[in-house]
Amino acid sequence: MKKILNLCLICSVLALNAVPAFAAEVEASAKPVEVAKKPEKIEIVKPEKEKKVNKRTERKKNLENAKTKVESSKEAEGMYETKFPAINSKIEYTDMNGEVTLSDCIKLAITHHPTIMSAISNAEIYKTRVGQAWSNYFPTISAGVNYSRNDMFMTMSNSFMSAMNQKYNMYYMPTLSADMLLFDFGKTKASADMAKRNFEASRYDAETSIELVIYNVKVAYYNLVFAKIQQSVYEDTVKDFELQLKQAKAHYDIGKKAKIDVTTAEYNLGNAKVNLIKAKNTMELAAAELANAVGIPELEGVVLKDQLNTKAYDVNFKDLLATAEASRPALLASKKLMDAAEMGVRSAKRAFTPNISAFGSYNQGGRQIDADYGYQVGVQLNYNALNLMLLKKQVDEAKATYRKYVADYEQQRQNVYLEVKSAYINLLNSHDSLDVSKLALQQAKERQYQAFRRYQVGLGDAIEFKDAENSYLNAQLDYYSNLLNYNINAAEVERVIGAPIKESDVDL
Repeated sequence: MKKILNLCLICSVLALNAVPAFAAEVEASAKPVEVAKKPEKIEIVKPEKEKKVNKRTERKKNLENAKTKVESSKEAEGMYETKFPAINSKIEYTDMNGEVTLSDCIKLAITHHPTIMSAISNAEIYKTRVGQAWSNYFPTISAGVNYSRNDMFMTMSNSFMSAMNQKYNMYYMPTLSADMLLFDFGKTKASADMAKRNFEASRYDAETSIELVIYNVKVAYYNLVFAKIQQSVYEDTVKDFELQLKQAKAHYDIGKKAKIDVTTAEYNLGNAKVNLIKAKNTMELAAAELANAVGIPELEGVVLKDQLNTKAYDVNFKDLLATAEASRPALLASKKLMDAAEMGVRSAKRAFTPNISAFGSYNQGGRQIDADYGYQVGVQLNYNALNLMLLKKQVDEAKATYRKYVADYEQQRQNVYLEVKSAYINLLNSHDSLDVSKLALQQAKERQYQAFRRYQVGLGDAIEFKDAENSYLNAQLDYYSNLLNYNINAAEVERVIGAPIKESDVDL
């Protein structure tokens, strides 16, 4: 019996020790497994939550944007045609058949390029400020309705209070008033004149943007034409080296030439093919640059109708400078800003003068909406927050601003002189270089022909032919490069003077 009791006691002790361990295991198994946290993504600006698009609102906004774009396009065409020839192109991007002239690209750029659209819209912003300045002479109208309920504090005797009909006083007070400036001794006119000059300056800035876009279009168009010519030159070079390789193999087969001639011809052909691949890539890049200059990225792959101009321009520096001083938009914009600063001085000085204005108001109401009415009409002469020290310093600021714009105008005038001079010299240099490169091209072509004929009959060697072929290749590229520079320099002259230059009947 004693042994049985000891056995039961041991079992109970073991059971009590096992319960906490079992509970700990259960608790551990009940805990959720911790998942490794992903590092938080670092963002400069957190993206906005996607909003539900209202299709009707979006359609309305797109129609308004399209209408604004059409209006801006017509405005840009009008600004371009004030000094440059009218655009004879009627092309539209939706009706393109893959072939474009330089005039087509100019027309597309004027009607599609976002820089021009932005410049026209910026001018419209300044135009609205002219009306904002004149709005001081328009009446200012105020209207409102007032309702109040007053619980009056009574200090009278009870007998008097009992005589009152009611303790609460309720009032209805609709009010209509108007103020109108009659005369302010020229302050408003000076502000309006200043806003007008700033608007005119913004118009010239828009014209500058148009001319810069057109210049970029011309440069990109000419570069693409040159890239096509360059590809054609390299294709002809590859054909010449292929023909030389055939001749070298034929001479080697009959034992007239050594194996090194065949190896040299293969090496020359490989280099020519590499140059042709580079020329094709250059052409693709030039097409993309033209599409970007026009403002239509999808314009790649078009066929160019025009070639590089081969007519000489009859220009002289004195006439170009006179034209630039009369037509350069950047110079005219600087002049308008200087005039606006002068108007600012006048406006600041007239801030010392008072305002003469008329005012009137009409009130109706009382304890009933139609209980009573009242009105007030008058004219007043007043100064608004007159601070003589502040006004004096504002005048000093306006004078300093005017002196700054005078210096800016002089700097712009000197820059115009330098740019016209530089563009004129570059045009002359490219013109003179064309005569030399044209003669060198004729000589290189003759030398290449003689070297090929000598190699064909077995008198020349591969090195002589390679030198002659490379000289002819470089002479072609040099001539067309000079012709490209002549066209680009002519476009640069038109940009810096802000007007077109005429071609002569003389061929380059």
